[in-house]
Amino acid sequence: MSERESMAYDVVIVGGGPAGLGAAIRLKQVNADLSVCILEKGSEIGAHILSGAVVDPRALDELLPEWRDQGCSLADVPVTDNWHWVMSRGGKVALPHWPMPPFMSNQGNYTGSLGNLCRWLAEQASELGVEIFPGFAAAEVLFDDSGAVMGVATGDMGIGKDGEKKADYQPGMELHAKYTLFAEGARGSLTKRLKAHFDLERDCQPQVYGIGIKELWDIDPENHVPGRVIHTQGWPLSESDSWGGGFLYHQANNQVALGFVTALDYANPYVYPYEEFQRWKLHPEIAAILKGGRRVSYGARAINEGGWQSVPHLAFPGGALIGCSAGFVNVPRIKGTHTAMKSGMLAAEAIGAAIAAGREHDALNEYDTAVRESWIAKELKLVQNAQPLIAKFGGSLGTVLAGSDMWARVLKINPFKAMRHHTDAEATQRADLYRPIIYPKADGVLTFDRLTNVAYSYTNHAEDQPCHLVLADPEVPVKINLRLYAGPEAKYCPAGVYEFVGVEEGNPHLQINAQNCVHCKTCDIKDKTQNITWVTPEGGGGPNYPNM
Repeated sequence: MSERESMAYDVVIVGGGPAGLGAAIRLKQVNADLSVCILEKGSEIGAHILSGAVVDPRALDELLPEWRDQGCSLADVPVTDNWHWVMSRGGKVALPHWPMPPFMSNQGNYTGSLGNLCRWLAEQASELGVEIFPGFAAAEVLFDDSGAVMGVATGDMGIGKDGEKKADYQPGMELHAKYTLFAEGARGSLTKRLKAHFDLERDCQPQVYGIGIKELWDIDPENHVPGRVIHTQGWPLSESDSWGGGFLYHQANNQVALGFVTALDYANPYVYPYEEFQRWKLHPEIAAILKGGRRVSYGARAINEGGWQSVPHLAFPGGALIGCSAGFVNVPRIKGTHTAMKSGMLAAEAIGAAIAAGREHDALNEYDTAVRESWIAKELKLVQNAQPLIAKFGGSLGTVLAGSDMWARVLKINPFKAMRHHTDAEATQRADLYRPIIYPKADGVLTFDRLTNVAYSYTNHAEDQPCHLVLADPEVPVKINLRLYAGPEAKYCPAGVYEFVGVEEGNPHLQINAQNCVHCKTCDIKDKTQNITWVTPEGGGGPNYPNM
């Protein structure tokens, strides 16, 4: 007999991000009597939320039309002007906006903290009666006798590294539901299992990702232009035949959010996304904005980049995928909050109707259909070849082709069919095909070493717990990854979790510093042999992002 207690709800939502909160609010709008709860693995709502962010308010306007007048901090800084720079090592070319499709404009959008938006949305949800449980990580999917999802179980607390129960042991809690929504964000651990269990990706392309690394800075007021949005492409990734780009958003209170996204389909195993970000800040145009400022926060997160052709089946018996668990990011626009929220709202409407009809634990195929007939689909179909064209033809030619394809789709010409993807893990090539990349040493003013920056993510995990980064074969990192690929896990991780020690002594082994983990999931995505599986640590562990 299970020692776990259980609680029953109409709907359980895994994840307190924009999609999960949007779904919870819409459920209560549809039927105030529905019992709804949200499980959030972070110590509070917003603790694990990280984005640039420039937010298209379309879904927010549909969900809470009066949000601008209700104390939401996102309303403080509308976008005032938008720049796109193609960068060389020492200079830049500013691209005009007239060649770009109209939907690429940021007019009417807002820039601010996505974490703070989620905190505000959580207040609205709580006022409607949604129960929110931060610090509880959903660690297991529960199935009924028919094979339908019937809820989730939170992870046990108080388990030592040796797997034995400690004095403070507490078993997890089972949360049973008529329907369970999975809103875990990119590469969610339960979502990954559900995709395999129900073969949800049988008719779509594999999902591909980028790693987004971000810092928040207080800058000199003389350098601050509230609402200015800057995106860059080209240098420094152009030197390693990789692609991605930088962003710098002027937000409230003389702060700028800046960061760098590296597409994880890079071939060169010596590419070091964290260091690419650091040297990007040394560019004269970026350095001039940051001069006299100070970094106040740091973080990293994987980003879905597969587009419409990578969206899986969304519904299965007893549940559905919403938000970045499904992958609704508009890559050229660098936006996904509005599409994530809208997917949650559509799922909520389908659930409300299903429960009103006396249904439970069945597949919400009407939700899948609703998404595919919504403005989410229309928007993502316009840009579905942008990422694969750049991945195939490189930053310069690929950008031109991507722009041409988007314009053709706007004009309903559609010269290209939806292009295919390969996984990011498959893209990594042998180290002997490349030369090591020499990155500048951190200066402690504009650039920082990785472990120093991790301290500014305020990450914390209980040390005496099982490692949440599970190796299928502990010999693979040295025998294959280090020997053939120069140990890429020591480079792609933005938190210094993976470290090869004993190399000089001739006795190399992989040391996993799990306490540093910022839950970005890059290792689960990029590991060449797919030997690493990210699972949830104890609830409440991980980063504690302020204002990110």
